[in-house]
Amino acid sequence: MKRTLLFLSLCAIYSLSFAQPAGTNNQYDNSAQRLLNNNEKLSIGGYAEVHYNQPIGNSTKKNATLDVHRVVMLFGYQFNERTKFVSEIEYEHVSEVYIEQAFLQYKLNNSINLRAGLLLAPMGIINEYHEPNTFNGVERPLIDKYIAPTTWREIGIGFSGTYLPAKMRYQAYLMNGFNGYDGTGNFSGKNGLRKGRQKGAESYMSSPNLAIKVEYFGIKNLNVGLSGYFGKSQSTLYDAGIEDAIADSSVVNIAMVGADFRYSNKGFMAKGQFYYNSLSNTDEYNTYASSDLGKSMLGYYAEIGYNIFNLCSNTKSELIPFVRYEKYDTQNTMAKGFSRNGSNAATVVTSGLTWKITPKVAFKTDVQFITKDSDSRAHATFNGGFGLMF
Repeated sequence: MKRTLLFLSLCAIYSLSFAQPAGTNNQYDNSAQRLLNNNEKLSIGGYAEVHYNQPIGNSTKKNATLDVHRVVMLFGYQFNERTKFVSEIEYEHVSEVYIEQAFLQYKLNNSINLRAGLLLAPMGIINEYHEPNTFNGVERPLIDKYIAPTTWREIGIGFSGTYLPAKMRYQAYLMNGFNGYDGTGNFSGKNGLRKGRQKGAESYMSSPNLAIKVEYFGIKNLNVGLSGYFGKSQSTLYDAGIEDAIADSSVVNIAMVGADFRYSNKGFMAKGQFYYNSLSNTDEYNTYASSDLGKSMLGYYAEIGYNIFNLCSNTKSELIPFVRYEKYDTQNTMAKGFSRNGSNAATVVTSGLTWKITPKVAFKTDVQFITKDSDSRAHATFNGGFGLMF
């Protein structure tokens, strides 16, 4: 009885402090899109997150790590009602500085926008919606590190927009590809394609790549996305005038497909992602670059959570226990003659609590269990931190 009264008291306090109208929206906007939707001449946004990570359950005691993981500032400028510019400047681990986005958008009509510049590859959920208050768990899902390498951005040009009659949002860009070989091979079984991201830093292109995504939001409370990335990795051997036979050995053909969903209704929320990367010419690449890149890569997760404060009426604060089940394998299949390494595949279970004191500020805790295929023991880590956006 005392617990019931305490819970009802908390509900009353939050209801009075954070009243909001009811309603569900299954269209999602990241920080850049919010700046584009802003009609101010100059608009500013940002996000930040601070992390605490402590290995637990190991026979040898290990120190915890604390990190100002990232502090990000976004600036948008409106030249006129059709022409806008968005930039995103990221500071990681206090000392590293990156430009994460820098693109110009020109509105052709209500359904078509032309974009050019440094663009996020539209794959999955996290690569575009990676602000810390938009996902549960202190750290981002691992498939968004090893299979689709968040935060993944390249220089390109293309079109984006929303076609309301069909309840669809789309993106399609031609971009420079991964830097697969620049004197050494940048792809591996351990890191997948991640080390090949050029990030707009004096990048080069030996062949363009296509990145596309379509989101459908025509079903109440549900958003479904399909994405794809197709092309070839880049190689500096072409620029050096090396004969094509050698240059081709340093190039990997990439076909990456993804599917995702987000569902939210009356406090219950569920989401999931699936990625499959089909890579060809990996036998020649591995031989030439002395690597162990997989012929295919696979990753997926499913997550459920529930906002306990939804049982209170009209509250903006959220308290969300959640659990996520995740699997990834950067060497799902291997070219003939190359061996798979079980340490490059894992099952990950993450369970924790997200407390959003406002929609844009969240405190997070979780415990993450990682079991590698090469080791039957689960290695556990306690994570804590907070994140915000504005």
